Amino acid sequence: MKVFVINCGSSSIKYQLFDMTDESVLAKGLLERLGNSGANLQHQGKTGKVEPECSAKNHRDGLALILESLVHPQYGVIENIEQIEVVGHRVVHGGEQFNQAVRIDNKVIKAIEDCAKLAPLHNPPNLAGIAAAKEALPKAVQVAIFDTAFHNTLAKRAFVYALPYEWYKKYGIRRYGFHGTSHQYVAQRAAEMLGRPLSKLNLITAHLGNGCSITAIRAGQSVETSMGLTPAEGLVMGTRGGDMDPAIIFHLAGKSGMSLEEINKALQKQSGLLGISGLSNDMRDIIQAGKEGNERARLALEIFTYRLKKYIGAYTAVLGKVDGLVFTGGIGENSVAVRQRAVEGLSGLGMLLDQKANETATGGQACEISAANSGVKILVIPTNEELLIGRQSVEVAKELGEA
Repeated sequence: MKVFVINCGSSSIKYQLFDMTDESVLAKGLLERLGNSGANLQHQGKTGKVEPECSAKNHRDGLALILESLVHPQYGVIENIEQIEVVGHRVVHGGEQFNQAVRIDNKVIKAIEDCAKLAPLHNPPNLAGIAAAKEALPKAVQVAIFDTAFHNTLAKRAFVYALPYEWYKKYGIRRYGFHGTSHQYVAQRAAEMLGRPLSKLNLITAHLGNGCSITAIRAGQSVETSMGLTPAEGLVMGTRGGDMDPAIIFHLAGKSGMSLEEINKALQKQSGLLGISGLSNDMRDIIQAGKEGNERARLALEIFTYRLKKYIGAYTAVLGKVDGLVFTGGIGENSVAVRQRAVEGLSGLGMLLDQKANETATGGQACEISAANSGVKILVIPTNEELLIGRQSVEVAKELGEA
């Protein structure tokens, strides 16, 4: 079965085409700068990477270009687009309505539209991708996989904010959590590596990239997570500061003359590693600058790992007993320094690194980096959200009797 997984941003489409009989990737790519004259498609198929000339003013045009690449006589991987039986769509926000993947129909589209007020930068382009795919691939089963779905197992004590309760009931203000597909995938992979059923494990999974989140997982279910109503809460990130005193916003509005829109932009795009260092939102740049004596870069790394360590400790308390700590995402998979600093001093919680294993765990391979006498297994697992989306899409199609 051929499953086409797409992730639509406001000006981009990221995609992979799977043959789910053996879960092999037939093609993958990224179309960027939609709507601009400099649109760029990077496509990788059977002949390697190609960058065909392209011009795409919207998601409909962009998807048409991608489908043309998939059937191209030189670098295509399928004979015709009707070989695509299922399309899996990454959708950022599903609110409280969805706790699993679902076939997309008019009711689902309406629900995604309703959730757009909670994710105005993400759900609208997700909807644009759905509309384009339904038009281009009318015979394929269209499936929505939600970033928030995995966290719909949170108890009220974990997702209700200590605010007027009416705000939750009337405006939907609560913790939703994000990166759910990534946390779910690495949890499943951790269970395989540990040789134990996921239902018998307590895990802490840390997705660390430009966006960062951490989740406590008990018996395969999310019981606590760091991102909240939006992805701005929790850990320090590339350009987001994470947890902060909400009174800061009002203090700034009164003292600086900044508008709420300007403050929001600063919180989303100018904070985090970039805001502290004044240099970069890329952890590689931060670490290198710190080695060269840049004190603000050193401070950015220290704050990032300090906040991460606090959350690991807090989630250990939530779970009571931890079987595994998992690092994933671009930083989690590749930064020796971040992993070392995050676990340093946590021997009292049963977490001990094997320094040599940690130093060599940068090749994109799943591996264990805990010491032999560590009570908690510490793992590095490259995330694969697209594969999990493919798997869940197939399951939906099978339930419908269309696979």
